[in-house]
Amino acid sequence: MKSRITFLALFCCSISISTFGQNAISKNKQDVINSVETHQKELIELSDQIWGFAETALHEFKSSKVLSDYAEKQGFKVEKGVAGMPTAFIASYGSGEPIIGILGEFDALPGLSQKAASNKEALADGKPGHGCGHNLFGPGSLGAALTIKELMQAGKLKGTIRFYGTPAEETIGGKLYMARAGLFDDLDICLDWHPGDDIGANTQSSQALIDFRVSFKGKAAHAAFDPWNGVSAVDAMELYTTGINYLREHVKPTVRIHYLIENAGDVVNVVPENAMIWTRVRDRDRDGMFAVHEKVKKIAEGAALMTGTEYSIELISGMYEILVNRTGAAVLQNNLELLGAIEYTEEETAFAKNIQTATDKELLGLDGRIHALKETKEDPPGGSTDVGDVSWIVPEISLSTTSAPKGTPWHSWAVVACGGMSIGHKSVLYSSKALGMTMVDLFENEELVAAMKKEFKERKGDKGYEAILPEGPPPVPNSTK
Repeated sequence: MKSRITFLALFCCSISISTFGQNAISKNKQDVINSVETHQKELIELSDQIWGFAETALHEFKSSKVLSDYAEKQGFKVEKGVAGMPTAFIASYGSGEPIIGILGEFDALPGLSQKAASNKEALADGKPGHGCGHNLFGPGSLGAALTIKELMQAGKLKGTIRFYGTPAEETIGGKLYMARAGLFDDLDICLDWHPGDDIGANTQSSQALIDFRVSFKGKAAHAAFDPWNGVSAVDAMELYTTGINYLREHVKPTVRIHYLIENAGDVVNVVPENAMIWTRVRDRDRDGMFAVHEKVKKIAEGAALMTGTEYSIELISGMYEILVNRTGAAVLQNNLELLGAIEYTEEETAFAKNIQTATDKELLGLDGRIHALKETKEDPPGGSTDVGDVSWIVPEISLSTTSAPKGTPWHSWAVVACGGMSIGHKSVLYSSKALGMTMVDLFENEELVAAMKKEFKERKGDKGYEAILPEGPPPVPNSTK
């Protein structure tokens, strides 16, 4: 604990914004802004198309295609189907160093179909929707990459810009498979952004997690005529969940344990032979997460022993916590301050407050302000992301941009609604500008890249990186092969 606090304090004070910052918008940064404004109609159209497609993880064929086709049209070299995922791709331009990457997601969530309206109303009942704003993410990042490509084409910057089309963030974590395939290994710096309810350079970590499936196998029998001849797999599963729930008292406050019952028999008059439960363990870092994971595995073993069932544990995937880079965050912060706040119309503010009314939130409207760079907390807020894995391979800069009203419940219809109208559109264009301007700093300033790498190495210490994945290819459904 002491070493962690000392470590964070060291880097909270390490490099000021002014070290690499500028007090005025340079010519190249103005070109970034102009480029985004020139292409704004195309970027908004891409966002709206992906919002309409609303394709779930590993089924994002149309979404991936419109992004990769646009990149090709703009002169990027595109490699499709990378890391064994048909919807994953890389779009590159330029040559030599530095090699700067930027991430883009585009998968939707099941069951969140919603019109671009401030009241809950499905566009198509039971269909997916972009409740995490990923229809905005891909176009915003690709727009930023395009600004750098155009500066390179004009001879104003040198190096390589690389856009990563990353699928399935909401399920298997597509970046995990891309990381395992070594697709980020040669990057100098990587950037990403995510829709949020305010604007800021990310200075917080995330939770490490591990996903696994526990299966119990017993013996079927008639539940009334001869239940003594049966061995109930569901009994084992219930004892397993009971054990998990008793464990909750004896783990640190940073730990989260979730489960979802996937199979608990078919009919009530048969002693169930099979049971299956999807389990997730999180903690603030991988060490704590793995320690709890071992305890949960022992609970599964004990449940099987108590019931005379057989059990097996199947690894699904796991994600690392984000390795924060305050040097990079400070540079992004400077560009946010240069760019200024997002301004909203009266209609957009009214739309936001209607959503807050519908979701029982305080009527705060939209927060488009630029807030001060935050101190890095020892314990991160809840949530996990496969960007965490990338951050252990290469120094990472992350942006949050206002895309929904303050306090809006995420993974909900309210976020879908904002993503299909001007509130979401403004976040796409703003993110493209902010990230493009930050990449100008990276391409122009070798010392900045070196400083980010120095912090990355010191924070990482002697910890290596190995993807938390089962052996074999990604679990691509047959219908997508």
